[in-house]
Amino acid sequence: MNDQCRDTNGRQMLTGLLSASHLMPLELLPSTAAKHAAAVGFNQVLIYLADLQRDVLRLLTGEGLDAGQGAVGEETELKIEGTVPGRVYQHGQLLPGAEAGPRGRHWWVPLLNGTERLGVLRITTTGDDARTRDDMYVLASVLALIVDSKRRSSDSHARLTRTRPLNIAAEMQWHLMPPRTYADGRVMIAAAMEPAYGISGDAYDYATADHVVHLSLFDAMGHDTAAGITAHLTLGACRNSRRQGAGLAEITERIEGALIDQFGRRRYATGILADLDTRTGVLTWVNRGHHPPVIIRGGRWSTHLNCRPAHPMGTDLGLPITLCRDQMEPGDRLVLYTDGITEARGPGDEEFGLDRFIDFLVRHHADGLPVPETLRRLVHAVLDYHDGRLQDDATVLFCEWLGPATHVTAQAAALAGLPSHAAGLNSEGRGGPQ
Repeated sequence: MNDQCRDTNGRQMLTGLLSASHLMPLELLPSTAAKHAAAVGFNQVLIYLADLQRDVLRLLTGEGLDAGQGAVGEETELKIEGTVPGRVYQHGQLLPGAEAGPRGRHWWVPLLNGTERLGVLRITTTGDDARTRDDMYVLASVLALIVDSKRRSSDSHARLTRTRPLNIAAEMQWHLMPPRTYADGRVMIAAAMEPAYGISGDAYDYATADHVVHLSLFDAMGHDTAAGITAHLTLGACRNSRRQGAGLAEITERIEGALIDQFGRRRYATGILADLDTRTGVLTWVNRGHHPPVIIRGGRWSTHLNCRPAHPMGTDLGLPITLCRDQMEPGDRLVLYTDGITEARGPGDEEFGLDRFIDFLVRHHADGLPVPETLRRLVHAVLDYHDGRLQDDATVLFCEWLGPATHVTAQAAALAGLPSHAAGLNSEGRGGPQ
């Protein structure tokens, strides 16, 4: 097949999928993907989506209430640890599967929505050249966008990606949170929350506006549904005030006002709110009764950021709100966390501790793991330390400032676990033609 014909077939695959996606429920995605992928010689396309806790990959068949029933002769659930598809999910790189059969060889391809890891594809094809691999990445990109566009309104997606029921507070929290991974060439952001199926009072947020990246982390009082409602109101008031142009101190005052209006002084939340100027690296932040952030610099734990804390929001204690500023350096990693991370207790009633927490982040980053995979392993380490059960919510929000770049770089792609192809990079790691 000549290059012109392959170009035509590639466009046919893309236009067919995009056209079909507008009026297509999630359940029709597997059959629709297979139909249009045949144009570029893909004999089979299977879509596996990661569960909420990032332990397994589950086959999307389009059948049944969870859109995961009815597969014949295929593995419907794959472990992430210790498997080839798991490695693809962890590291974001395409890998071959078993030896070629009558229909061709299996290839495992990361399914990425931007930098958010949704799962993997298993593609069977007789092709084994650079163009075939390009087509695999392109197909994965389009399917990831379609999955993302359908999942918010799909109970089938929710059922498929859960291994057990969520409590009511967790149902609210996960619906409210932004994606757990974000990168744009200026920053790399990743977050993790546990217990995934029982989260109640923790919440995180991030957003961009021109050159400013906003970060916030909240820990609401309690470990019940009321804590989830408190966190929900806190995050909603934060976003509403921020989008009206309020500064950090004013945002926290408005949050406090909303909590007092709703609960009197019976409910409160601690939090860190920060704005990072990505042109200069200046970090502006306020502390409302929370653990101070940590900066990791040069591959080692640098320091706590010192800022006089005000009272928790909702207590109305009248302490002054201090607006603090710190200068970050390119490559600095800002870490916000809740006490469930550091105060989880293991055998002998010993806390996991801040030193162990930061050492874990430093060591795994030095191993070259993508940031989202480092955090996935971190929360599993905390759970293992606590024998699988946490008595408090444990949340971490991680932001690395890459410097005053205005385009996606090879460094940003590597941190997020993106293949350089997906980041649109040329061989020298600079942004090139897409």
